[in-house]
Amino acid sequence: MKLTVVIVNYNVRHYLEQCLRSLERALKGLEAEVYVVDNHSKDGSVEALQPLFPEVHFISSFHNLGFARANNIAIQQSEGEYVLLLNPDTVVAEPAIARCIAFMDEHPDAGALGVKMHTENGRPAMESRRGIPSPLVAFYKMTGLCSRFPNSRRYGKYYMSYLPWDEAAEIEVVSGAFCFLRREALNQVGVLDEDFFMYGEDIDLSYRLLKSGWHNWYLPEHILHYKGESTQKSSFRYVHVFYEAMLIFFRKHYGHLSFLITIPVKLAIFGKAFLALVSMLGEKISRSLGFFSNKREKLPVWLFVGSRQMITACRKIARRNALTAEFCEADAKRHPQGHLAFNGKIKEGVVNYVVYDTGTFSYEQILNIFEKNADSEVLIGFYHPENATIITGREVIR
Repeated sequence: MKLTVVIVNYNVRHYLEQCLRSLERALKGLEAEVYVVDNHSKDGSVEALQPLFPEVHFISSFHNLGFARANNIAIQQSEGEYVLLLNPDTVVAEPAIARCIAFMDEHPDAGALGVKMHTENGRPAMESRRGIPSPLVAFYKMTGLCSRFPNSRRYGKYYMSYLPWDEAAEIEVVSGAFCFLRREALNQVGVLDEDFFMYGEDIDLSYRLLKSGWHNWYLPEHILHYKGESTQKSSFRYVHVFYEAMLIFFRKHYGHLSFLITIPVKLAIFGKAFLALVSMLGEKISRSLGFFSNKREKLPVWLFVGSRQMITACRKIARRNALTAEFCEADAKRHPQGHLAFNGKIKEGVVNYVVYDTGTFSYEQILNIFEKNADSEVLIGFYHPENATIITGREVIR
């Protein structure tokens, strides 16, 4: 078996289905197996999707095992020469996985490989390339020097933002959202550390690979990552789990350092966590007391781009859900620029969802179109003709 893909799911049934549909295209012609480990979801993910994807190995847990342990269960059962850890809230461009396999085959010293992850507006996500958060690198990040001097190899190392986006490059940390691993390297350094419930395990594994002499790489292949659709990042639990992961990593790899270094770093971690909690608590109290304006936000506008069949179906969906919408019949051959070819369809001063027909445009084409003209107010949407469903990073509409 050439490749094993492992996806850990938790209450994101529709996003998981979208991810699996993109995988069907990306794995076409490849020798691969797919495992989905469900962390005791309450949304019927396994019951709904297992009949639709009979070739996928579904593993259902009676408890939320966390990200690391759930991945390890599938890794230990699987057979692939390579292992891809993939988030369920991702969409994979069709050629991405085959090109990752080719790159790893050509670089036998590569232990892990990451790709260009896009946000929902098409921009490359900073988390696509990261450096090991050593005490000094973490200090530069926490004090704002990283964002102040992003092109500095010293201050900008946390996101390695001095690297070009469109060239392969060696990096230090490969994101767990798309983490392409060599089985031989995993056998040497071990699987994910289950002390990390969620967050930090990808940093720890990347660091162990580097310390064992393997190389970690970034390859400019496209995926969309909704960045934690299954996690409420404004929740108190997120703050607790995230900063606890930082402490675990620091204690594991830098606990031997002088207390003159460890004490300030630990205080900084606790301080950032405390400020985040205070900020969230303050916002909740302010909202409950009515300090925020009651002014209505402008409703988003929707632009549907695709085949005549898609337009017909989406007109009904738009009417049923009271969407402010426009429709452009188009296909990839006649309209390679997609929505960019229809001047005046994007509205100023309001969020625009541009929904593409995945039966007419490939995922790679859609991501390329958005990257060429990324706009914070123009967000990616997908229409799936298989189930007549519209999916964005913020909602699912049928």
